[in-house]
Amino acid sequence: MAIVSDIPDGAILAALRRQMTSAVQRQTVAASNLANLDTPGYRTREASFAGALNKELEAGTLALTNAGHLAGAGQTAASTTSEVEGLSSRRDGNNVQLDRELLTLTRASGDFSAAQTALAAKFRLVRYAINESR
Repeated sequence: MAIVSDIPDGAILAALRRQMTSAVQRQTVAASNLANLDTPGYRTREASFAGALNKELEAGTLALTNAGHLAGAGQTAASTTSEVEGLSSRRDGNNVQLDRELLTLTRASGDFSAAQTALAAKFRLVRYAINESR
């Protein structure tokens, strides 16, 4: 079983970058939904990372270049947006729900903040190591 110290720094930084990118993409989609709160006929959308992964797998563009590498460690999380099914619509056909979108923004903000905190801690360790080696 691998422990955290066995994971290369590059893989950790790539994972944190993907988490931050994912959070920003979810915030962007939720902000777009909120901007269209009063647009007749607008349908709520969400970031769909499973859809993007399936597209990459079908296209055969994901490849493991070395058995020791973490797959996709240097890549950014791509996303696609998809319409959310099962939400009730108002009379004008719009199905954006203010509470749902605010919750999505809050969760995405929390995810971004957690990754940012971990990234800052990682860089503090690097700074400490540099300063102590002088």
